[in-house]
Amino acid sequence: MRVGGLIFLNLAIILSGCSSPDPLSRPNVILVITDDQGYGDIGAHGNSAIKTPVLDRLHDESVRLTDFHVDPTCSPTRAALLTGRYSTRTGVWHTIMGRSLMAPEEVTLAELFAEAGYQTGMVGKWHSGDNYPLRPQDQGFQEAFYHPADGVGRGHRADHGIFDRCVV
Repeated sequence: MRVGGLIFLNLAIILSGCSSPDPLSRPNVILVITDDQGYGDIGAHGNSAIKTPVLDRLHDESVRLTDFHVDPTCSPTRAALLTGRYSTRTGVWHTIMGRSLMAPEEVTLAELFAEAGYQTGMVGKWHSGDNYPLRPQDQGFQEAFYHPADGVGRGHRADHGIFDRCVV
């Protein structure tokens, strides 16, 4: 199973914080997607050569999705995970020449969480569209701090709030 190296600049984190009147009544949800990391690339999955104590602790304290099937590249995998649909049905089947652009009418996890009263945010690699209506803030993320499809160093801040102090 290929999940996506421990290249932290390519770490995509989808954050959802509770905003209900009783925050303890619903769990916080943090979904972590790493790019080009194999299943066996962390200690918790049996790798004795690479020391990953922080990821191992996160593994031990978390719910894990262990039966998710990925696509050969990052954008289709992200589209499938965000929508729960086969990536090609979302319009995404590669990372080049417009093939990473998810159909704007697709319903994402971020949109569903927002409708349920959660605050949503996304940090890291997006590579699913850099212009309206395909940016993270157009796909249900209330906060977004990401680098566009053409690479690191060209970060975008979509909103203000928890990321106000971030520097690109």
